[in-house]
Amino acid sequence: MQPPWDGDLSPSSFSGTEIPVPNRRCSRIDSLVMKLKPAWISAAGLLIVAAGPCFAQAARSEQSEYSEHVQKAQAYLHEKRPDLAIPELQAAVKIEPENPETQGNLGVLLFFQGNPAAAIPHLRAAVQAEPSLAKIQGLLGIAELHTGDISDGRSDLGSAFPQIEDKQFKIQAGLELVSSWTMTGDLDQAAGILMQLEKVAPNDPEVLYAVYRTFGDLAGEARLQLSVAAPDSAQTHQMLAHEDLLEGKTNAAIEQYRQAIASDPRLPDVHYELGELLNTAGDPAIRKEAVTEFHIALQQNPYNEQALCSLAAIALQNGDAQEALQEYSQAIHLQPSDAAAHLGLAKAFMYLNEKPKALPEIEEAVRLEPTDPIAHYRLALLYRESGRDADAKRQMDLFLQYRQMKTKLRALYAGLLIQPKEIQPDDLDDK
Repeated sequence: MQPPWDGDLSPSSFSGTEIPVPNRRCSRIDSLVMKLKPAWISAAGLLIVAAGPCFAQAARSEQSEYSEHVQKAQAYLHEKRPDLAIPELQAAVKIEPENPETQGNLGVLLFFQGNPAAAIPHLRAAVQAEPSLAKIQGLLGIAELHTGDISDGRSDLGSAFPQIEDKQFKIQAGLELVSSWTMTGDLDQAAGILMQLEKVAPNDPEVLYAVYRTFGDLAGEARLQLSVAAPDSAQTHQMLAHEDLLEGKTNAAIEQYRQAIASDPRLPDVHYELGELLNTAGDPAIRKEAVTEFHIALQQNPYNEQALCSLAAIALQNGDAQEALQEYSQAIHLQPSDAAAHLGLAKAFMYLNEKPKALPEIEEAVRLEPTDPIAHYRLALLYRESGRDADAKRQMDLFLQYRQMKTKLRALYAGLLIQPKEIQPDDLDDK
């Protein structure tokens, strides 16, 4: 018999009708509740490995009866009538209870018909007969979670999760597991699963939202613990500065950074972070304070590549291209994969009219950070000057594409009073 479900168990339409899934308690990540639906397949698709017919263990009449039930079930499934196929499979299972294929298919049908409790014994029987059935064990774990059996559900789903190869089912199985852990406040366990899911599906919105919520909750717990354990510590003031920045309270953040420094002048990163904030001010006197903070950061940590890049950018703004060249070069030596440092070095070369030296630096910046619009723009200019018109056009198209994306992101975050560094206005916004 061919199994009734698509080999990847991916969500799809069921003749336009949604298959109901039993209600569950709402987890801390309510978007993770499964929405699996069956997918009808061709005769080539297999959900599980067939164990082979067990006709030799039954009388001829039983063989014939078993075969008849299986054939009827298959016919009903081709007609998209799982309600009629289920009784046939139930009858077949009574005749051959040790056949993992029949048990597994019956369990899958019952689950997607909205009856996970009835599906569990059949899914479990299939796994016990054939322990290598990772998908079936995964679905068993989901069914157990849906019926409130958290312990067995986590055990079965946790055992199956690393073995599941199908991407879509692995994502959904992982999100179910994450939901079970967040529901009981075990955020560390959830975070571990999400780190694995990010490798499988780095651009999946459900996964990314779960990461955002889970790690946001972890940050909230850490924030509370830090505030209670050391309310007037340098670390608490540094943390509060970050919180103020998220709310757009720049002056309050500066004051928190100054309190952190007063409490512990050698607090890691605090001078660099204050310098970055001061450097955004319109007052030249305040921006001079930023230079002082960057130098202090470098005195405390000569390997602070970000502070070097900030000083280099300021030097270039002040017309000192040679100093910028030196500091950007030193930054790249410390961190060769920093696209911003390569782009800054290219700017310094261009300022000194050494464009041939600038070209490979911009190309490297684009390679390291392909979504940076300013890098594409400057590369387009250099290609155009070199007579590489086709390459210049391609880079200009990419510039327009990513600049538009960046503009939309800025508008989106503006409502939240958040402007991540990656989407702040750049020096090409007026072009």
